[in-house]
Amino acid sequence: MADAPNGGAVERDDTGKQPRSVRVVLLALMIAMMLAMLDNMIIGTAMPTIVGELGGLEHLSWVVTAYTLATAASTPLWGKLGDMYGRKGSFLTSIVIFLIGSALSGMAQDMGQLIGFRAVQGLGAGGLMVGVMAIIGDLIPPRERGRYQGMIAGVMALAMIGGPLVGGTITDHWGWRWAFYINLPLGAVALLAVGAVLHLPKKRARARIDYFGAVLLTVGITAVVLVTTWGGTEYAWTSTRIMELIAIGVAALVGFVFWQSRAAEPIVPLHIFRSRNFTLMSLIGFIAGFVMFGATLFLPLYQQAVQGASATNSGLLLLPMLGAMLVTSMVAGRVTTDTGRYKVFPVAGAALMVLGLYLLSLMDTDTSRLTSGVYMAVVGLGMGCLMQITMLVAQNSVDPADMGVASSSTTLFRTLGASFGVAIMGAVFNHRVQDVMAERAGAPGSSVTERSAQLDGPSLARLPEAVREAYEHAVSAGTHGAFLLGAAVAVLALVAAVFVVEVPLKGAGPKAADGPGDGTVPERTPVSEAV
Repeated sequence: MADAPNGGAVERDDTGKQPRSVRVVLLALMIAMMLAMLDNMIIGTAMPTIVGELGGLEHLSWVVTAYTLATAASTPLWGKLGDMYGRKGSFLTSIVIFLIGSALSGMAQDMGQLIGFRAVQGLGAGGLMVGVMAIIGDLIPPRERGRYQGMIAGVMALAMIGGPLVGGTITDHWGWRWAFYINLPLGAVALLAVGAVLHLPKKRARARIDYFGAVLLTVGITAVVLVTTWGGTEYAWTSTRIMELIAIGVAALVGFVFWQSRAAEPIVPLHIFRSRNFTLMSLIGFIAGFVMFGATLFLPLYQQAVQGASATNSGLLLLPMLGAMLVTSMVAGRVTTDTGRYKVFPVAGAALMVLGLYLLSLMDTDTSRLTSGVYMAVVGLGMGCLMQITMLVAQNSVDPADMGVASSSTTLFRTLGASFGVAIMGAVFNHRVQDVMAERAGAPGSSVTERSAQLDGPSLARLPEAVREAYEHAVSAGTHGAFLLGAAVAVLALVAAVFVVEVPLKGAGPKAADGPGDGTVPERTPVSEAV
């Protein structure tokens, strides 16, 4: 495998396919990505059993929050470390940290230990997603990168569908500790394959890491995630604690932006935002995360509470959306590879997302599963056009030296969008559920949803028939408000997509004529369509 001028791998065999070594690396990268995405979904299913053995119910939310915080805060740092010192080394390090965190979590003896070890896991997970995206950016030219969207979307769909099922099976048959230990063999395969086969130029930056900027960014992201996690649940939105966190977050992030303009080696170089396409893709990625994770939270809830579906197969309830997302992502990738053009997909994807969310907002207590499945498929078509195109265009809009920070920044915006989506759509949902319960069931209805507007199956079964019927109408009203809000937010993605500047992607492709005839990847000229 030769090295490209931009630091990537490059030669193709006589059949026009990527060499076997590249395919092995790509398989290892997909395994690593699955580890990062699957973990929370497996653990979510195992949590009742974990609490039953370790106790500490009052700290339950921190098992997930610690992981999310560490992942979000470390994501930009991993991207910068890869740019400065080489992607292979930083990616392998992130896998090792993730596996250490997994092993320690499986050995935890109390809830405090589990929360701490989950934070270690999250630190490694932050480098997994960024490393996968940045290494693919180095190995595959932009023109051909679209064909791998289907692989990434497939991993995402598999994690969302299989996570709850795998988590339940492992917990029931092997015990909850194996929900963590299962990461070890998969991670070892990824570690060995990447270590043996991936060959990228080594780097050694003379500049020092921007530690002060790292502290400011970590404090800012931590405050934002805590606000979106605690607001409306642990604390009222207008409480002193939430106001303090908002003030700390704003001050830290404003200070971070100010410092980045002066730092010798900034963690997030502000010049990457001079590219119109990069800025727009960051915004679209934020909104896609906002909508996607909000939808995956409320759709199973609606189908369980209103349509009587089983919670055990909650991942399967999302098949229409995830299947449509997978198919569309594969088609979009193929078309992008064949033509080198992509603007139609953000525009069409955002429009479909607006339409699909509006249709979901129309669901009521009489909506059939077939109808709701069609509505979900429309949303999935939109997401399939957006999820990976945003990363592809963002990477193509910066200099190769900034590939890591471009990948990490795009991933961070999507993660923050997910946090805001769950929090804001959740606040709308909870408010509507409580209002409708009070209207339809009076004081008994209000007491049922006083602590949580999201009831599990056993809690629903224990409700009197009149209160249960009122709850069905309340959930229907709550999802109406949440999805209507999502549709309104998705309009911003449509507006942003319209202003994307279509710059043909470079690199080999079936119809490409912009690269050398020997199949090597030409050096990319960074796109700088100034805003």
